[in-house]
Amino acid sequence: MTENIILDATDRRLLALLQEDATISIADLAERVSLSPTPCWKRVKRLERVGLIRSRVALLDRGALGLDVTVFVAVRTTQHSDEWLQTFAEGVARIPEVVEFYRMSGEVDYLLKVVARDIADYDRIYRKLIKVAPLHDVSSSFAMQEIKSTTALPL
Repeated sequence: MTENIILDATDRRLLALLQEDATISIADLAERVSLSPTPCWKRVKRLERVGLIRSRVALLDRGALGLDVTVFVAVRTTQHSDEWLQTFAEGVARIPEVVEFYRMSGEVDYLLKVVARDIADYDRIYRKLIKVAPLHDVSSSFAMQEIKSTTALPL
């Protein structure tokens, strides 16, 4: 965020509604939060300007796209320089199947969430990953069942 912002109940309701459906019209949004359209639009624009709303996207169905396998990849390295991290981060960014990427505390240095069509597809992705930068250990865990998955943040 570029500035500190205090959210009131209306801001929180706007954010909650937009998290549910970013395609909602300003008129419908305004009605649901008891504002007229112009003040509602100004609030949404302010929330965008300060960075609380980063973007509006369509959430796709992985299964319908044939991306049925979710893999959590734990990476350990003996390299901890800024240059190594830059190389690794840039290389991982070029692998579209890596949908989340975190630097961790504890025994694992990096955690990646990967989506793939099947095990053979994951093996192809894995082979790309291990060429990105020198790695000490790579451990893959396959999700057996998705129990909860949401993009909505608690407000």
